[in-house]
Amino acid sequence: MSTNKDTSYFRTSSFYTACFLYAKEQVLVNIDKVSDPRRAQFVFLDSPERESLLQDFNFAQENSPGVIVDARKFVTAIKQLKDKLYQEGLA
Repeated sequence: MSTNKDTSYFRTSSFYTACFLYAKEQVLVNIDKVSDPRRAQFVFLDSPERESLLQDFNFAQENSPGVIVDARKFVTAIKQLKDKLYQEGLA
């Protein structure tokens, strides 16, 4: 995971981190496949809750309220991000 110099956006190359953020209704603005053609970066509009969401995702104990995601939302997030990742027009 990394942050961009522009603090209004958060970038991550971790697919499952991106799925978690997307399922938690964070706004995906782009998938950058140009900066590193070998590894796409998911670009989210940064928000005040993003940092705590990532803290929970990476370090919270199992069944902590911060990491609980409706399974349907997570499956939908996976499907939608894969679709967006493999679209030709999105860069």
